[in-house]
Amino acid sequence: MPLPSTFPQLESLDLFCSVVQLGSLSRAAELHGVAQPSASARMRQLERQLGVTLLTRSPAGSMPTATGSLVANWAAQLLTAADELSAGVAALKSGVPGRLVVAASFTIAEYLLPTWLGALRRKQPDVAVELEVVNSTGVLRRVREGSAHLGFIESPGSTGGLSSLEVGADELVVVAAPDHAWARRRKPLSASHLATTPLVLRELGSGTRDALVAALAAAGVGAPHTSLELGSTAAVKAAVEAGAGPAVLSRLAVHAELGAGRLVRVSVDGLDLHRRLRAVWRGGSPPDSSASTLLDLAKKLSPFEPN
Repeated sequence: MPLPSTFPQLESLDLFCSVVQLGSLSRAAELHGVAQPSASARMRQLERQLGVTLLTRSPAGSMPTATGSLVANWAAQLLTAADELSAGVAALKSGVPGRLVVAASFTIAEYLLPTWLGALRRKQPDVAVELEVVNSTGVLRRVREGSAHLGFIESPGSTGGLSSLEVGADELVVVAAPDHAWARRRKPLSASHLATTPLVLRELGSGTRDALVAALAAAGVGAPHTSLELGSTAAVKAAVEAGAGPAVLSRLAVHAELGAGRLVRVSVDGLDLHRRLRAVWRGGSPPDSSASTLLDLAKKLSPFEPN
């Protein structure tokens, strides 16, 4: 079935995904090398072509609507396929296929890597990137055994002898459904209250869960209690919205839901929920130029400054 004549250009979808990832039209325009007025015009044209509102614009930045979040997820899949096609054809033409295997934990893979890999593609179009999305424990295992050249993790623990580099920082936030009792609290929770309340948690080995456990231990309270354990961030968010209980997730992961009012952020006193985002690899230096370039782009494009 042929594509409709009004199907949006990949360049516009790529720009839109960058706006969603960076939370800023001006930063996305800078990344793509276009003027901000041109980027704004392209976003308006994209909305007209699709017939939906994709972004909510304010002085604080540009945030996807609920529909925009869905479109961004679909567009990211389309762009990944396009990148694979382009890289594969380039490799066939060159006769020397470059290949970089990256393993990344879920939050980084879903909310940061699409921007990083898009920028890498523009800098090194002949490099074919293969991405494996697993939890932080799985990332370390794949890099250690040599099945991935480079890994990105969110967990705070030891890397087990692997070389590592901090590429950015993230913050975990406590979220609840709008009709949950915590959403109406006027005072922050205590760390002990959070620790003793059953939460919707990611699975063991998840960097998000490891960071929460470490933060609670540093605050001198016990490990979190589990009401439901799920294997993806998307599943956790859906469960919280459905009333299964509160959760602790990356601010990156709940940005759209908080803006749309589908989730509510709950303040907590006496608990440091900041965490480092790290790259890991075997040996004393990154394995090749494409890995080094990706590391540089990750540091440059991370939405939070490294600690």
